[in-house]
Amino acid sequence: MGTREVKKVLVIANSKKAAAPSLVESMQGYFAGHGIQCYVRQTDGDDSPIDVASDTDLVITLGGDGTVLYCARYLQDLGIPILAVNLGTFGYITEVSVDEWKEAFEQYVAGQIHISRRLMIRVSVYRDGKKIWQAHGLNEMVVTSSGISKVVNLDLTVNQTHAGFFRADGMIIATPTGSTGYSLAAGGPILDADLSALIVTPVCPFTLSNRPLVVNGESQLMIEIPHGQRTGLVLTVDGQQLCPLDEGDRIVVEKSRSRALLITSGRRNYIDVIREKLNWSGGMHA
Repeated sequence: MGTREVKKVLVIANSKKAAAPSLVESMQGYFAGHGIQCYVRQTDGDDSPIDVASDTDLVITLGGDGTVLYCARYLQDLGIPILAVNLGTFGYITEVSVDEWKEAFEQYVAGQIHISRRLMIRVSVYRDGKKIWQAHGLNEMVVTSSGISKVVNLDLTVNQTHAGFFRADGMIIATPTGSTGYSLAAGGPILDADLSALIVTPVCPFTLSNRPLVVNGESQLMIEIPHGQRTGLVLTVDGQQLCPLDEGDRIVVEKSRSRALLITSGRRNYIDVIREKLNWSGGMHA
C-alpha cells in the first residue's frame, strides 16, 4: 500500500458522549498543525442527514457502533473511508480507542493499515406493487411484532425460490458486519466481516427445524407478510430506521451497490475483537 493524501477531514461526534468535546478540540488542534482542514458535525441519534463536502478525504466518527451505523448509510455511496473511534468499551465495529486515534490516522496516511470493504444491504418495502420505503444498513434488517402478541407469520423467498413459511417472533437478515449483533443473540453464526454473504436468522422459531441460513451476497431475499396476522408488524434497519408494515407487504433485501469503507486498527483485528468481546479464554475453565 502506498501513502494516502488527506487534506480535508470530517469529524462526526456523538454529542451524548461526555468525552467527545475534548477529543474534538484535540483533533482540531492536531489537524490544524498538520495543514489539514477539519470540520465537525454533532449527532445525537436523531438520524438527521449528514452534510458532507465533496472534497472530504476522511470521516472520523466519535462514539460507538451506533454512530458508525448512522454514518455508514449516509456515506456508503460517497466512497469516503471511516475511521471509527470508540468513546466507551470496544464495539465490534469501533476497534480504535481514544488514545489510539492519532496512531491509527498516521498509519492510515502512511499506508500501513488497510480498509475493510463491508457489504451493506438495501431494504425496500412494496405495498400494492409500489415501493413505499427504502433504507440502507450496515448491520441488519429485522421484522418483528409491534403488538402484544409476539408470534408473526412470514413467507421467505430466496432468489425466486420459496424457502419456507415461518412462525416466529421475527426474522433477521444480517450482513457479515451484523453477524455479531442481534443475529448472534438469536443463534446465528459469526461471519468474517469481509465476506460477501447474508444471514437469515429466525427469532425464536415455532418450528425447531427452522435454522439460520447463510446465502451468497448476490442473493435477493424477499419476505412477504401473509394475511391473518394476530399482531401488527414493524421493520427496522440497523435499529435506527423504522417502517410499520401491513399485511400483504413485500420486503426485498439485497446488497447495496456500494460498501462501507472502514479503516482497520493496527493493534487488533476482527478476531482479536471477537475474542475479547465474547471472552474466549480458550482454557479448561472457560
